[in-house]
Amino acid sequence: MSVVRFGVSLEKELLKELDAYVQDNQLANRSQGIRHLLSNNIVKKKWLCNNIVAGSLTLVYNPQKRGIINKLANIQHDYHKVILSSQHFHLDPDNCLDIIAIKGKAAVLTELADKLRSLKGLQHGMLTMSKAD
Repeated sequence: MSVVRFGVSLEKELLKELDAYVQDNQLANRSQGIRHLLSNNIVKKKWLCNNIVAGSLTLVYNPQKRGIINKLANIQHDYHKVILSSQHFHLDPDNCLDIIAIKGKAAVLTELADKLRSLKGLQHGMLTMSKAD
């Protein structure tokens, strides 16, 4: 992929917002900031258009909660076609972390995430999506 240079004209206030975005996200320069913003916008559009996207589900839960492990496994089996891989970590005696790599239509991944995040006993669940192409 080759890089193309071009000029951009912005209002002062918008430029200040871009500079703040670059600083807040610890990016090296404005070009990286613009690339980051454009990429996020493209991913969001693909997500809304129900395109094929890739992503991850991060779940934190107490494995001692009644039935949560079986419920997590059953839901994941129902969505085996979109689950690429999963990792399980023991954070401490009362908390586990699962990271599930996924790829598929955005609506299906969102549906999977919603089902997992709605389980009683789940402390935290986050879906992150990115472009798959």
